[in-house]
Amino acid sequence: MPQAVVGKKYGIKQMENAIKRVKDIEISVPIVYGTISFWLGKKADELHSHKWTVYVRSAANEDLCVVIKKVVFQLHPSFNNPTRVVEAAPFELNESGWGEFEIGITVFFHGDVGEKPLELFHHLKLYPVDESGPQSTKKPVVMEAYDEIVFNEPPEAFFARLRNYPAAVVSSHTASGTVHLSAAVSTECMNEKRSGDTKDHPLGQWFLKHSEADELSSIAAARQQVQSQIMKLKQDLDVLETEVLQLKSSARA
Repeated sequence: MPQAVVGKKYGIKQMENAIKRVKDIEISVPIVYGTISFWLGKKADELHSHKWTVYVRSAANEDLCVVIKKVVFQLHPSFNNPTRVVEAAPFELNESGWGEFEIGITVFFHGDVGEKPLELFHHLKLYPVDESGPQSTKKPVVMEAYDEIVFNEPPEAFFARLRNYPAAVVSSHTASGTVHLSAAVSTECMNEKRSGDTKDHPLGQWFLKHSEADELSSIAAARQQVQSQIMKLKQDLDVLETEVLQLKSSARA
């Protein structure tokens, strides 16, 4: 079963420079990073049991070139050229192998963003959680994480480009409260939009749908499940303690 991993919002640390910034403005860009892996079945061998794709995409499948300049994927040292650089959207990498490992992901922003690169890590998952069941060459193992890149008081030039980006949430923080500003269709990267977005991606049918509300709901459900497990463990412990007391009492008798 595909699994969504709940992430946190990344407040990007601002670089120390003299860039003019837009006061009381916050831009949030929801992203998803993850892997999709397929078992090769009869085509598999000892070194290549699965083919997989690692990627960074917009949660709304828009073109991220307006924000991201390049993405560097750091693979396991056993791969040839383990440091892979992708300089155009879609920011993804296709490979094959037999083992699971942690992939380092470094996201570099355009110069006018005025922010340092963002470091992410993702565990490549090749086998389903329920490993007792048969593997399928048609149904992949999907592992994704949802996050929001938050730009506080963005540079003026960057804000001018991004304020109408359809996948960005622009908020104004004033003394009277926070106001979410509307977004229109962006003209930025219009020439690359068809190839850069992931709306018609070959793996699009396997992409998970994410939203902040869904993530909060997932957290609440997980907490409830944990609480239920804790209660059951406490009940089991009470039963064991009662049995121990009974045994001690019988032994004394």
